[in-house]
Order: sequence, then C-alpha cells, then structure tokens
Amino acid sequence: MNMRSFRYIKYTAAMIVALMIAVSCNDPLDDPLQNQDIVENTDYTQTQNMILMLYGSYAELNDLQWETFPIIAVRGDDVNAAGDQFPLQETDVFRYDRNFWMYNSTWLNLYTDILYFHGAMEEIEKYKEFAPNPSVADQYIAEVKVMRGFELLQLARLWGDILIPRTSQPSDLYNVEVSTYAEVLQHISDQMDEALPMLPTVHPNQRTDVPGGVTEATALAVKAMANLELQNYQAVADATGEIISSGLFELMTDYYQLFKIPGKLSDESILQLQYSDFGASSGTTTRYLWNFFGPAAWVPAVAGSGNGWGFWEPSIKFVKFMLDRGENVRLETSVLFTPDGIDTIQSDPNYADLPAFVSNTTRDGDLFENHPRYDFLSGKQYLPSVQLTEGRIQYGENNNFTCIRYAEILLMHAEALTEGASSSVMSADDAVNAVRVRAGLTGISGVTLDDVLDEKYAEFGMEWGLRFYDLVRHGKIEELNYGGRTYQADDRFLPYPLEQLDILPQLKEAEEPA
Repeated sequence: MNMRSFRYIKYTAAMIVALMIAVSCNDPLDDPLQNQDIVENTDYTQTQNMILMLYGSYAELNDLQWETFPIIAVRGDDVNAAGDQFPLQETDVFRYDRNFWMYNSTWLNLYTDILYFHGAMEEIEKYKEFAPNPSVADQYIAEVKVMRGFELLQLARLWGDILIPRTSQPSDLYNVEVSTYAEVLQHISDQMDEALPMLPTVHPNQRTDVPGGVTEATALAVKAMANLELQNYQAVADATGEIISSGLFELMTDYYQLFKIPGKLSDESILQLQYSDFGASSGTTTRYLWNFFGPAAWVPAVAGSGNGWGFWEPSIKFVKFMLDRGENVRLETSVLFTPDGIDTIQSDPNYADLPAFVSNTTRDGDLFENHPRYDFLSGKQYLPSVQLTEGRIQYGENNNFTCIRYAEILLMHAEALTEGASSSVMSADDAVNAVRVRAGLTGISGVTLDDVLDEKYAEFGMEWGLRFYDLVRHGKIEELNYGGRTYQADDRFLPYPLEQLDILPQLKEAEEPA
C-alpha cells in the first residue's frame, strides 16, 4: 500500500470515529463498513441526540496528544527541551528536521481534530432541520467552530502557510490550495465573528449544560489571538475590550494554585482542557499525559506518587530574568528546582544569594532530586502529590490543562494599546498593573511595548509558546540568540513534515521559491 492510500485510510478512519463516537459502542476501526452504514442511517429526527456531536467534539479537543504541546511551545527562551528526543532539542535551537516524527504527528493530530470538528458540524446541520429550536443547533455549531479556530491557529503558528479544510472529507484536502499565513489568520477571525452571535454570554464556569464549555469570551479570545498575529491591533483591543467590559472574569488571587486543582474552571479561566478522576480512588479517569513534564527523580510527599519523564526544563535565562525582577510567587510557581539547578545559578556571583523560597522542596513538601536530563522542571505543569485523589498515583492526574486565561486578555489588550490601538475600556497601565499586583509587584506607569513583553514573559513562561511568538512578531529576535542558539528570519515556521509532502503536492509547490 502506498503512503497516499495509507494516509487516506487513516484520515477516513479518524472521521468515522468522530461521527460515530456517540452512536456506536463498537470500535469503528474494527468494522468501518458497518459504522459507515450507521452514519448513513442515523435518524436525524431524534434531535435529542444532537448534543452528542457536541460532546464528541469536546472529547476530541481534550484529547491533546502529549507530543503536540511541546512542538507548539518549545522554541522560546523560556524553556529547553530535555529528555531523549534529540530532534526536539534541535527544534529548540532552530535546526529543523522534517523527518522528525513529532512534526508529522502534531500535524496529523491537529488536522484530524479539525476534520472531526467539520464532521460534527455537518451532522448537527442535519439534525437542525428537525430541531424544535434551531438556535440550539446554531449554538452547538458555533462552539465547535471556536474549537476548530483554536486548533487552526496552532497549525498556522507552526507552519505559516497551510491548508484550510472545507469539509469533513479527507479527500477534499487534496484539492485545497495552500492559504498564506495572513489568509489563515483572517479566516479564523472571520469564523469567530460568525460564531459570536450564537454563543452563551456567561462565564464558562457558569454553564450548566457543558461546564467550562466555549462561550462568547472564548471566541473573542481566539479572534484577538489571530489578530495579534496579523498585527491588527485595533481588532485586538476591541475583542479583548469586550471580554474585559463583560465583568465576567477576574484574576485568581493565588497564582500558585491557578495551575493546580483549585484553579480548575476558576474565574480566570477562558478555555481549559478538562480531565477528571471523578473523585474516586480507582476506576474511570480522563487525564492528560503529564508524565512528559514530570520529574524523573523525586521524593513525593505522598509516597508512591508516580514519576514523569523530565522532558520540559525552564531555561536558566528565564530563571535569572525572574530573579532580576524580584519575582517570588511567579518564579516559585513556574520553576521547580533541583540541587544541581540551584548550584548552577549560584555559580554566577550575581546570584550567589538566592531568596529563601528557592529550594528543591516545594511548599507542598515534594522534594526534587538531581537527574542528568535537567536542572529545573516546569511548575506550570506540576500537581503537588498532596492534591492527588487518594489512591491515584499518576503524575498530575485529575488536573486540567489551561489554554486561555484572563491574564492573557489583559496583556494582549495592553500590547495592542502600546502599538497604537485605542480603548475606552482599560488603559495599558491598568491592564499591566492588574497582572503585576497579583504577582506581588508594584505598579508602573507609562507602559511601553517592552514592558508588556517583559510582563508576558514573566506571566506565561512554559505556556503555549507565547514568548516565541511575541518575540518573532515584534522582530525582537536577539532575545532568542542565547545559549549557542542562532535564530534567523526563515526559522519562524517549521518545514512541512516529509510524509505530508509525499501526499499533498500543493505543500511542495508552496515551498518552492517563486
């Protein structure tokens, strides 16, 4: 079987799973023809089943494969790729290998989700014809459209010029022209405008049908993120201003707990991937594979708590940046220290005297030991062992994965204003200072772009690659040239995965010089 045929079957199988997740208890891959028959014979007058398409879409969104996030987030000066994936370490220093399996897997993960979302929207449209209240179908479609926009944004940030799927049919991708980075971003923004009138206007944690689900604010946030990359700063200010003026969101007071169990669906949350062990010591659980981030050597406060792989290391550049700013809670939250890491910092005479909170034991009593893979670990993806449900031992089990939060809205708003946008909702000073005060820092006045970017560095280290995208967008690439790294203008986007070039000739044509 040639590669093109194999990929078509893989995409098709994925779509069968997407459409049948709620109506078949058999494995669709075991019996695709039977499941296809089920799709064709769905009774769309049973409109109470329409919500199952929405539930399936949320399940697909939450199923973020472990390799996708590090490919999205690894290239900033906030984090190092540790572990045994050498091509990931090379990616971190802007040496890209299009044969690297994680590139292709990330491409497939995101595109498969997007095809799934198209399939769900198409199915909901069929139910809508018979729905007693068609506006419910419109809302469900709008929610799925926002999920699609969020994942399409990740693809565009990684590869720039990409394919915009039009339907759930995998074969249609062979006929789609490559859209430019700007075209993709504008498409996302336009899609959010289409979705907005149909979405709930409550806080995600106020939804009773799908707690933590997509709302108007989620769509506005995705729109703002797309327009930030377009450098359409007035659109950013307008979208973020709507979220701010809604009064539905506020920063969680305790930054340390924001990324832990108390932060699940907090008032700061705009979008989280949701997981649960249902409060039971055994049995069903849904979880992200937090092992990627976790310690390969530790002494947990709760004996028997599981290890991780130690593949995600905050950079010493980030640690020193935070120490220079006098950061306490955000540094303690963002970085887990080993004895070797502390020694490495103190070997620089400028950092010989460290704050008392810099320790290899957290406030929750977990002790982190030395390991050859890393000197530091990311605290943003750390769940204290004392917060595990009794009987559960997997690293980070039961924790949600934060995607978008109100602090990002505030700092995008400030960034837009420093770049010439106007707002009657909040000043750049007030937006930045809201974040600073929560971090225990004093306010500043006359906020500049550099102030905003520094605040975003401190606030979002180890989160979604925001630092890399900020620096590249504003041409501040000298910050990326540290620790032997050399960033050049053509390093912004990854090369298309080799396997995709073999089956999608338009990608190869897009890479050829004009």
